[in-house]
Order: sequence, then C-alpha cells, then structure tokens
Amino acid sequence: METVTFPILRRGEMRRSARPMSAAWALLALAMTACATAATPSRMAPDGLLASISAGTAPVVVDVRTRREYDSGHVPGAIHIPFYSLLARQAEIPGSRDEPVVVYCEHGPRAGVAKLALRLAGFKDVRYLDGHMSGWKERDLPTEPSPSSP
Repeated sequence: METVTFPILRRGEMRRSARPMSAAWALLALAMTACATAATPSRMAPDGLLASISAGTAPVVVDVRTRREYDSGHVPGAIHIPFYSLLARQAEIPGSRDEPVVVYCEHGPRAGVAKLALRLAGFKDVRYLDGHMSGWKERDLPTEPSPSSP
C-alpha cells in the first residue's frame, strides 16, 4: 500500500497548484458513493409518481434545477429549491424527516448532491425521480409552469 503525505502549510498559505474544491463538487463526489447504500427504495417511477399526484397522496417533490428550468415547466406540485441552497433552505420542505421526499434535476447529477444533502440533514427516505425531468418529458407526462412564467 502506498503512503500519501501532505505538505504542511502555514495558516492562510496555499500551494499554487492546489485549488479549493467547491462544496457542490465535494457533495457530488460523496453522493456517487453514498446514494447506493440507502435501505429504502432509491427511485420512484414517473408513472407511479403521477398516479400518486393524481390520487392526492404524492410525497414531497423537490425540483433542484435552476429557477429558469423550474419556471419553464416542472412536475406538478413540485417545490423549487436549487441543489446548492438545499441545506440552508431545508426548513421549507414540509412534513417530517421520516416521510418520503423525491428529488430531481434534468439528468441526475444535481439530484445526487441534493439527495446527499438531505440525508446529511436527517431526511430518512430520499428518492430520485427515475429518469429525472428529461425522462418525465420523454414520456410526455404533464408539467406545470410557474405562475410567474408566460
């Protein structure tokens, strides 16, 4: 096994070649390994989510895309909290931390960061929307525009 050593730097000093990694990228890296270990189902099928929305029994659905993406159309009833502000705005997610929460972005990476952030915040049942928004659109499922969008 190879030993890795780190140079000792004085306070406030940074090596020229070292660049700080943003918190979002660090969470994404952790999400890639942590998300597969959940004991609860890790995904929710779009048709199943649509059926639960129609029946009035939908879990909390969180769209973690940008405001512009959200305004252009989102899963009906989804709340908008961008992935990078999820930890700071977790109190906006209704219900208890034991109830299921479904997160999605356009293709998956931001939802991975969001899922990890929510798990770190104590949410016990966080699931991905299978196929994310791109899969929802491919299936031609209904979307809801934001009230502020034209």
